[in-house]
Amino acid sequence: MNRLLQKKYLAAPYAVWMTGFTIIPLLMIVYYGLTDKSGAFTLDNVLAIGTAEHVKALVLALGLSFISTVLCLLIAYPLAMILRNRNIGQGSFMVFVFILPMWMNFLLRTLAWQTLLEKNGVINGILSFLHLPNIAIINTPAAIILGMVYNFLPFMVLPLYNVLAKIDNNVLYAARDLGADGLQTFIHVIFPLSIPGVISGITMVFIPALTTFVISNLLGGSKILLIGNVIEQEFTKGSNWNLGSGLSLVLMIFIFISMGLLAKYDKNGEGSTF
Repeated sequence: MNRLLQKKYLAAPYAVWMTGFTIIPLLMIVYYGLTDKSGAFTLDNVLAIGTAEHVKALVLALGLSFISTVLCLLIAYPLAMILRNRNIGQGSFMVFVFILPMWMNFLLRTLAWQTLLEKNGVINGILSFLHLPNIAIINTPAAIILGMVYNFLPFMVLPLYNVLAKIDNNVLYAARDLGADGLQTFIHVIFPLSIPGVISGITMVFIPALTTFVISNLLGGSKILLIGNVIEQEFTKGSNWNLGSGLSLVLMIFIFISMGLLAKYDKNGEGSTF
């Protein structure tokens, strides 16, 4: 009995952390989102998502997030397969290379791309030196997608690799013995077994991409407003915490949907990163 109490006491710092930095902020968002400035209950803040400006920002954010997630999946799956086929361990240098960018500040990584892509930036400087036409990608949706893919690609690679590395080679040998070629083995064996990693990766990329505002501010030049930018402006520039919280509650719906999919297809946590 005393040991059980001691274990509970060891969890106390975590409980305090979760309460102070997760539960209380969420309750504040719910409170502000469902009340007006006088404190009276209202749904106007949530229903404001239906205005033309907010719908445009939400649809654009969904579109760019979807494209970024698909690109991350198309890039990450072959990379994860290569890592698996080379029998690279989780502590190897190659895996470390994929994790390394995550150790750098998110803002600095995005600022670096701004420097590379701007009109007189590094890339256009090299193109001019080679007498090639310059590219005008900065302050466009393409630049935002590029920033999303670069920043969130590791979150797709790691869950996929974690799942693929757990597939027993004997299962693949059995498929070959039964007459399946490489493509059939991938379609009927490898891909179905990697679904938990796919769902986990999609969740870990799509949700941050949907809610981001830093990438669109820096690489979109504040000219392309996503729903994350609208919410950020309501909190910082408009000082309208009620409307910002109401719009945030709408985005939580997508988070809950993602959590539901993750709970359904990755019940054992196989797609979680290591």
